[in-house]
Amino acid sequence: MSADALATPYRDPAWRGRIALLIVGVAIVLPLMHAAEFRPWSLFEADSLKAARQFLANFLPPATSLAFLETAAIATWQTLAIATAGMAIALVLAIPATCVMTRLVSVSAIGKPMARGPVAVRVGMRWAMVLLRSVPELVFALFFVRLFGLGPTAGVLAIGLSYAGMLAKVFAEILESGDESPTRALLANGASRTQALVFGAIPQSAHELLSYGVYRWECAVRGSVMMGFVGAGGLGQQIDTSMKMFEGGETATLLAVFVVLVLAADRVSRLLRERLA
Repeated sequence: MSADALATPYRDPAWRGRIALLIVGVAIVLPLMHAAEFRPWSLFEADSLKAARQFLANFLPPATSLAFLETAAIATWQTLAIATAGMAIALVLAIPATCVMTRLVSVSAIGKPMARGPVAVRVGMRWAMVLLRSVPELVFALFFVRLFGLGPTAGVLAIGLSYAGMLAKVFAEILESGDESPTRALLANGASRTQALVFGAIPQSAHELLSYGVYRWECAVRGSVMMGFVGAGGLGQQIDTSMKMFEGGETATLLAVFVVLVLAADRVSRLLRERLA
């Protein structure tokens, strides 16, 4: 390498484009932050700091009575049950929907025209999954609380319906982003669409499918706590009750349990993904 080449500083050939994108991004984000009335500096004003100190002081000392810890343990177990049962329902709905939605095992994948009926079914299923994932799980939880009353049933159904749409969309995208050659070869040689899916598409995408499913379960644990604030049971409902009763010590204990639960769910999720690797 010549001395001139060594003396010439390295310059990114795409630096102008990157700076232009940065300027465009800032120009878009700043008006949005203004519209959202995002003013983080107000947190450091004297009144805000005083209110924060008073609020945090109410959390001390945390509640540690045996009776309350037993209540917290029951709420924690209920939260895990809500998340796991909701995910089970979501998978039961999402797996058939994925099979209908994906083009990978369609006859159009090997160049044959699809009849209008199957096309309508596929489009209808895609729209149904869009509808399910468009409605936040909190809205589903509020609706089911009105139907079934307070309790975990509303949380289970809310997670099951909302997460079904998310799982079906991502599962279909994972299958369609893989190597299509094995699946198309099976279809071209007379295999049924179910056989092509089970023996062609799923094996090469199994790790991604299982990894995303485990990640969604982890999200369901967090979501089940949030839905408790609208009466769907679990830790969230217990936290909401303690806050309404101005029991800061109980709230602090429940928040600590929530943090431990999320950390444990994250650890379990990581271990499962490592085992699946």
